[in-house]
Amino acid sequence: MIDWTLDAFRATPLIDRILVVLHPDDLGLLPPCDRIEITTGGDTRAGSVRNGLEYLAANGSDVSHVLIHDVARCCVRPAHITEIIARLHSGETPSVAPALAVTDALWIGEDGQVVGTQDRNGLYRAQTPQAFDFAAILAAHRAHPGGAADDVEVARAAGLGVSILKGDETNLKITHPDDFARAEKIMRDQMDIRIGSGYDVHRFGAGNHVMLCGVAVPHERGLQGHSDADVGMHALTDAIYGGLAMGDIGRHFPPTDPQWKGAESHIFLRHSVSLATEHGFKINNIDVTLICERPKITPHSAAMQAALAEITGVAIDRISVKATTSERLGFTGREEGIAAQAAVTLVKTCA
Repeated sequence: MIDWTLDAFRATPLIDRILVVLHPDDLGLLPPCDRIEITTGGDTRAGSVRNGLEYLAANGSDVSHVLIHDVARCCVRPAHITEIIARLHSGETPSVAPALAVTDALWIGEDGQVVGTQDRNGLYRAQTPQAFDFAAILAAHRAHPGGAADDVEVARAAGLGVSILKGDETNLKITHPDDFARAEKIMRDQMDIRIGSGYDVHRFGAGNHVMLCGVAVPHERGLQGHSDADVGMHALTDAIYGGLAMGDIGRHFPPTDPQWKGAESHIFLRHSVSLATEHGFKINNIDVTLICERPKITPHSAAMQAALAEITGVAIDRISVKATTSERLGFTGREEGIAAQAAVTLVKTCA
């Protein structure tokens, strides 16, 4: 849940800093993440919020506004966070909180029996993140005796006005076991999944082997290219760049640059993988197809899988390297060169 929550805030450009407030016993459970700071919580929710605010007060005099959010609301959308910030920055109110109007009939129950009803007019279901002027909410928490249900209660106790912003039905708070199934469906619908494809061709020339997916395969001819002409690795590298919408090998390693003359293609592939990681994506699976009449690929495919796994960090059982012929048609059919196609799936994660 915390990974999904952090991803939502990290994907919001208007967020400058992210502070996670954890129980002291859990401090070692959160792996290092870009732009994430950590401090310890208190005995209650209000105490934890107070600790977080005090940390910001002591570690950043430039903090002007703050959003306070429950990690249990891991389905929050970046677009909703942006809308809350925009309302707060409008200057209309010192505090903004999302909420949904109650539409169901309300009962009062005791011992499993309905003993009364409650008028639902003017009632709302509170959500987070709740947004505040930083100095105002810090002063409110310092003055509050504790025990508040949320930060709106603390703000109102200090006399702060709170503007209601329409909430989001998908921004549920995971409280009961059944909520996990609902959250899974919501997150599946909004999961950031990228698919990239790559294609490359190299002609045959002089040589006694070809480099394919990091493996030197014996052959009576070699492949020509500015680098080592590993056509499979080039297609895969371009697939990753493509999934990230970051161009191709030529953009990052121009063939006009002499420093890349004869370069080993794993340099390019490692760079694309590092960019994916830097931007919060993991490579879920890899599929490479080599198109040629010769050499035969199948005897070397396992070694190619292992080579790609070592470079990308992707498990071997998520990497496919296969081959096909073009039935003697075209340049590959005439054995003038080798072509390769590659596809990858990138999944957003906490980097």
